[in-house]
Amino acid sequence: MDRSSLFQLIQEQLDPEQTGFIAVENFTSLAEHHELQLDPSKLEMLLALVQSNEHGHVCYQELIELLNSKRSSSFRRAIANGRRTLQREILLDETGLGVYKRFVRYVAYEILPCETDRRWYFHQSRLCPPPVFMAIITIVQIIVFMCYGVMLNKWVLQTYQPDFMKSPLVYHPGHRAQIWRFFSYMFMHVGLEQLGFNALLQLMIGVPLEMVHGILRISLLYMAGVVAGSLTVSITDMRAPVVGGSGGVYALCSAHLANVVMNWAGMKCPYKLLRMILALVCMSSEVGRAVWLRFSPPLPSSGPQPSFMAHLSGAVVGISMGLLILRSYEESLHKQCSWWVLIFSFITFLLFAIFWNIFAYELLGVQIPPPP
Repeated sequence: MDRSSLFQLIQEQLDPEQTGFIAVENFTSLAEHHELQLDPSKLEMLLALVQSNEHGHVCYQELIELLNSKRSSSFRRAIANGRRTLQREILLDETGLGVYKRFVRYVAYEILPCETDRRWYFHQSRLCPPPVFMAIITIVQIIVFMCYGVMLNKWVLQTYQPDFMKSPLVYHPGHRAQIWRFFSYMFMHVGLEQLGFNALLQLMIGVPLEMVHGILRISLLYMAGVVAGSLTVSITDMRAPVVGGSGGVYALCSAHLANVVMNWAGMKCPYKLLRMILALVCMSSEVGRAVWLRFSPPLPSSGPQPSFMAHLSGAVVGISMGLLILRSYEESLHKQCSWWVLIFSFITFLLFAIFWNIFAYELLGVQIPPPP
């Protein structure tokens, strides 16, 4: 039975008068007679939805959204509050799984804090579309780095080569009128150590996040961290250039770590405390290394070295916007007031940064190093 036939069956048999509501006993009878050809997990959730209703009827729209692999926030809150319990073995007890399904189960336990969410993701997860965004970003960053490494014959501390700063991808305050540089700097890196750190985190954290939350949300979060990074540097460290994808990386990592902390009891990933400490140490060390290179460069340079402020602004984006995205699995963001508050705040920051870049440098008399 295809989906359109299923919807027609529900409407004809359960809601012939098109009232918008379905009697609980009618739907239960239909489900028990196996006229709804659905996977067991989804059918179980539908039965939990109708049997727990106190008013004797179920909203037709909520039912259709659930059949379309969407869950209303009211249903999710009811599950969390225990009023609609799903009696079934936990996902870890599933046996006979293939390699891909075992990986999907691993991702579910790494990212999602609720067993209901984990089972929902596990049963509705598909190979198409694959998590291509983080993979493409990482591959392009590696290719760009290798090209400049061969051209400069230098693989560590590339920013000390004058030709490196001549790249049209690097953000430099003297070239801030070239808008694309506020984005494109994420493809350039100081050296092999920064590229390796960012690529590792993008693949280890970014890919699982993209698998669960989708390409649109994760790409939005990553790019928001990148843009916020360059704009923050243009405001707080006005003479410094910026390179590296650390703004986006720290947005993803901070959002994930904050989500783990706020749902500590529900997260079932192994060794979570040890991994949390290790992640914080690595992220702090990378910030410390960036601060050291900014203020105490180990080699003579023709100008200021790249700023570290992109790391910090990316973390702020992750803790604010990113945390809301990760806590809204299978929920509509545009229906949440807090989402619009964050969007308004981000747009306000963008407008302020634009005016700052247009007027502040001249008004403050900032001595910008001559662009390469």
